[in-house]
Amino acid sequence: MRIKRGKFAHKRRKKLLKQTKGYRWRRKSHYREAKEALFHARRHAYRDRRQRKRDKRRLWQVKINAKARQLGTSYSALMKTLKDNNVALDRKSLAYLAEHKPETFNKLYQNLN
Repeated sequence: MRIKRGKFAHKRRKKLLKQTKGYRWRRKSHYREAKEALFHARRHAYRDRRQRKRDKRRLWQVKINAKARQLGTSYSALMKTLKDNNVALDRKSLAYLAEHKPETFNKLYQNLN
Protein backbone atom coordinates (compact mmCIF):
# COMPACT_ATOMS: atom_id res chain seq x y z
CA MET A 1 0.00 0.00 0.00
CA ARG A 2 1.39 3.40 -0.94
CA ILE A 3 1.22 6.59 1.10
CA LYS A 4 -0.43 9.55 -0.57
CA ARG A 5 1.03 12.86 0.58
CA GLY A 6 -1.06 15.39 -1.36
CA LYS A 7 -3.15 16.21 1.68
CA PHE A 8 -0.12 17.37 3.68
CA ALA A 9 1.41 19.35 0.82
CA HIS A 10 -1.92 21.09 0.32
CA LYS A 11 -2.14 21.94 4.05
CA ARG A 12 1.41 23.33 4.02
CA ARG A 13 0.69 25.52 1.01
CA LYS A 14 -2.62 26.75 2.41
CA LYS A 15 -0.88 27.66 5.66
CA LEU A 16 1.72 29.74 3.81
CA LEU A 17 -0.92 31.47 1.66
CA LYS A 18 -2.86 32.31 4.81
CA GLN A 19 0.24 34.08 6.18
CA THR A 20 0.51 36.23 3.05
CA LYS A 21 -3.08 37.43 3.24
CA GLY A 22 -3.21 41.14 2.47
CA TYR A 23 -0.15 41.14 0.22
CA ARG A 24 -0.51 42.67 -3.24
CA TRP A 25 -0.87 41.08 -6.66
CA ARG A 26 0.30 37.49 -7.12
CA ARG A 27 2.17 37.52 -3.83
CA LYS A 28 -1.01 36.63 -1.94
CA SER A 29 -2.44 33.91 -4.16
CA HIS A 30 0.39 32.08 -5.94
CA TYR A 31 2.45 29.75 -3.81
CA ARG A 32 5.86 30.42 -5.36
CA GLU A 33 5.44 34.20 -5.25
CA ALA A 34 3.97 34.06 -1.75
CA LYS A 35 6.84 31.94 -0.48
CA GLU A 36 9.38 34.46 -1.80
CA ALA A 37 7.42 37.42 -0.38
CA LEU A 38 7.16 35.79 3.04
CA PHE A 39 10.90 35.05 3.03
CA HIS A 40 11.69 38.71 2.39
CA ALA A 41 9.06 39.95 4.85
CA ARG A 42 10.50 37.86 7.65
CA ARG A 43 14.03 38.95 6.86
CA HIS A 44 12.99 42.62 6.96
CA ALA A 45 11.00 42.10 10.17
CA TYR A 46 14.04 40.56 11.88
CA ARG A 47 16.32 43.39 10.74
CA ASP A 48 13.85 46.15 11.56
CA ARG A 49 13.26 44.96 15.13
CA ARG A 50 16.88 45.91 15.74
CA GLN A 51 16.63 49.04 13.59
CA ARG A 52 13.67 50.24 15.68
CA LYS A 53 15.80 50.17 18.83
CA ARG A 54 18.43 52.33 17.10
CA ASP A 55 15.80 54.75 15.87
CA LYS A 56 14.26 55.11 19.34
CA ARG A 57 17.64 55.85 20.91
CA ARG A 58 18.38 58.51 18.26
CA LEU A 59 14.99 60.13 18.91
CA TRP A 60 15.65 60.20 22.66
CA GLN A 61 19.02 61.84 22.04
CA VAL A 62 17.40 64.52 19.89
CA LYS A 63 14.80 65.29 22.57
CA ILE A 64 17.40 65.46 25.34
CA ASN A 65 19.68 67.64 23.22
CA ALA A 66 16.85 70.06 22.41
CA LYS A 67 16.10 70.55 26.11
CA ALA A 68 19.80 70.75 26.99
CA ARG A 69 20.29 73.53 24.42
CA GLN A 70 17.48 75.51 26.07
CA LEU A 71 19.40 75.24 29.34
CA GLY A 72 22.58 76.49 27.67
CA THR A 73 24.53 73.26 27.42
CA SER A 74 25.02 70.47 24.89
CA TYR A 75 23.86 66.87 24.91
CA SER A 76 27.35 65.48 25.43
CA ALA A 77 28.14 67.91 28.25
CA LEU A 78 24.85 67.07 29.96
CA MET A 79 25.47 63.32 29.69
CA LYS A 80 29.00 63.72 31.08
CA THR A 81 27.68 65.76 34.01
CA LEU A 82 25.05 63.09 34.72
CA LYS A 83 27.68 60.35 34.61
CA ASP A 84 30.09 62.26 36.84
CA ASN A 85 27.30 62.77 39.42
CA ASN A 86 26.30 59.08 39.30
CA VAL A 87 22.78 59.81 38.03
CA ALA A 88 21.52 56.48 36.72
CA LEU A 89 18.72 57.69 34.45
CA ASP A 90 18.57 56.17 31.01
CA ARG A 91 17.97 58.13 27.82
CA LYS A 92 14.37 56.99 27.56
CA SER A 93 13.55 58.45 31.00
CA LEU A 94 15.47 61.65 30.33
CA ALA A 95 13.69 62.14 27.01
CA TYR A 96 10.32 61.66 28.73
CA LEU A 97 11.24 64.24 31.37
CA ALA A 98 12.49 66.67 28.73
CA GLU A 99 9.30 66.42 26.71
CA HIS A 100 6.53 65.96 29.29
CA LYS A 101 7.97 67.23 32.58
CA PRO A 102 10.30 70.12 31.69
CA GLU A 103 10.22 71.59 35.21
CA THR A 104 11.51 68.31 36.66
CA PHE A 105 14.22 68.18 34.00
CA ASN A 106 15.21 71.76 34.88
CA LYS A 107 15.40 70.93 38.61
CA LEU A 108 17.53 67.89 37.87
CA TYR A 109 19.93 69.97 35.82
CA GLN A 110 20.08 72.76 38.45
CA ASN A 111 20.91 70.23 41.21
CA LEU A 112 23.83 68.92 39.18
CA ASN A 113 25.53 72.31 38.90
